[in-house]
Amino acid sequence: MNPLETEIGGLRMKNPLMLASGILGSKVHSLNLIARDAGAVVAKSVGLEEREGYRNPTVVNWRCGLINAIGLASPAARDFAEELKDYTNESPLIVSLYGYSVDEFVELVRIFDSALPYLHGYELNLSCPHVKGAGLDLGMDLELSSEIVEELKRKTSHQVFAKLSALHDYIRLAKALEDAGVDGVVISNTLRGMKIDILSGRPVLSNISGGVSGPAIKPVALKCVYDLYKEVEVPIIGCGGITSFEDVLEFIMAGAKAVQIGSAVYYSRRIFYSLKESLIAFARARECTISDLVGIAHNSTG
Repeated sequence: MNPLETEIGGLRMKNPLMLASGILGSKVHSLNLIARDAGAVVAKSVGLEEREGYRNPTVVNWRCGLINAIGLASPAARDFAEELKDYTNESPLIVSLYGYSVDEFVELVRIFDSALPYLHGYELNLSCPHVKGAGLDLGMDLELSSEIVEELKRKTSHQVFAKLSALHDYIRLAKALEDAGVDGVVISNTLRGMKIDILSGRPVLSNISGGVSGPAIKPVALKCVYDLYKEVEVPIIGCGGITSFEDVLEFIMAGAKAVQIGSAVYYSRRIFYSLKESLIAFARARECTISDLVGIAHNSTG
């Protein structure tokens, strides 16, 4: 028996550890390496057209994580679909999508549905904090976000997840998307932040500000998961600052059925293996499964 096996909206995974979108670029080789130990892999966000993104510097490392303003740099959807044809399918593949309208998201789903028969689902990027008109901006529009989910659920048989931000009115948004038929919600994406070089007196990032990830945002993301667990029935996937198996367990106990790992991959490509092994040891010591722990932090708080 695998104590880490979990299911999210019909998506069965060997463990609750998912690669977060955008972490390993757009080459399938990197995704294949992670898929050996991850419960699922979320590929980077792509749109219909190739996007160059922002000029360097786009990522800065600081003591509590990373700040990035890559600007959704990505290949065009059709080119990325060709790249993903070499995916080994050792764990479920989810493609992250960004767009500016219902029609764009529908066309993106049509492209990937026809190209990748082994695809397991889509993650809608409603939360990237530094691209005007997409990501976070789109997620601020509850009506449009709901319309996108409703239309995609009519167009594809695959799972549709939505990635939200702590910067949203995330409870209202999650409820609206639940009514629209979303299969699960992911929270949170990066939060807005910046860093200034004290010698030049200038912002370090070319875009001035970017998205903060890593341990700095973990308590914020954890609270979002805890809040949503009390308000929605759809599965919740926690994301933000997870670097240890203790972090994973906190998110699970707050109500997440799975978690996404992002910045931690920059520091260790073996992070999924080490987290998996630690979680197995914990579950065996407690004589429980990971599913037994979902939401237990609510039991003593009423």
